[in-house]
Amino acid sequence: MPTHIDIDESQRLDSQAFHSRYLLVTFILLITAAPFLEWTGIDIWLQDQFYHAELARWLVDKDAPLAKFIFYDGIKKLFVLFAVFLLIILIFIRKLPRLLPYRRGLIIVWLAMLFVPAVVGGLKAVTNVPCPKDLSHYQGTYPYVTILTPYPENFQQKESIKCFPAGHASGGFALLALFFLFKTRRNKWLAVAGALTIAWSIGLYKMLIGDHFLSHTVTTMLLAWLLILIIARLVYRVAVNRQK
Repeated sequence: MPTHIDIDESQRLDSQAFHSRYLLVTFILLITAAPFLEWTGIDIWLQDQFYHAELARWLVDKDAPLAKFIFYDGIKKLFVLFAVFLLIILIFIRKLPRLLPYRRGLIIVWLAMLFVPAVVGGLKAVTNVPCPKDLSHYQGTYPYVTILTPYPENFQQKESIKCFPAGHASGGFALLALFFLFKTRRNKWLAVAGALTIAWSIGLYKMLIGDHFLSHTVTTMLLAWLLILIIARLVYRVAVNRQK
């Protein structure tokens, strides 16, 4: 029966792609990437390339209507519509024979679209790290503070700032979950390439307008993949346990 074939596939993936070492490697990269990019000065060096010091402006104007629509307002609405579309499929037409082999993949993608932005947003609310545009180095009012360095004692902060990790690109990186929707290796990696293209297009736009450092976006990418691996592992484990 199709169900048994799907469960066998889940068991194969559970023993290979979901092995603990993959989660461990992703976690190690997650906790070391941002400190490395900050400590080596890559963050500041790269951001300097996007800032015109003499004109005191960023390479891309954040109020430019076309770029803002494509990479901010428009793409955000598309992510929401896509998540709603997946939910409609899962509620109303998930039992169609053609969709049965993809049901668990659809669940993984929908959960990723829900939890990745939520977790990233939650972290942004507590990390209290400023954006490049907020720094005195770029004509702002904040000192350069990273995830590991505190604010100077003499700095008076009126309210918490929310810039780390990169929130807007999280919807794009959540699409990495499409890896678990498709069946062939070719389609899986095409989905990954498409997700990375979308997410990094958004991430680069946010860097060009001074909203994020490279480390912010890299952290979001690694965190998204870690969450997706955990979600996929749980979904397939539940499927296997039900079959048993």
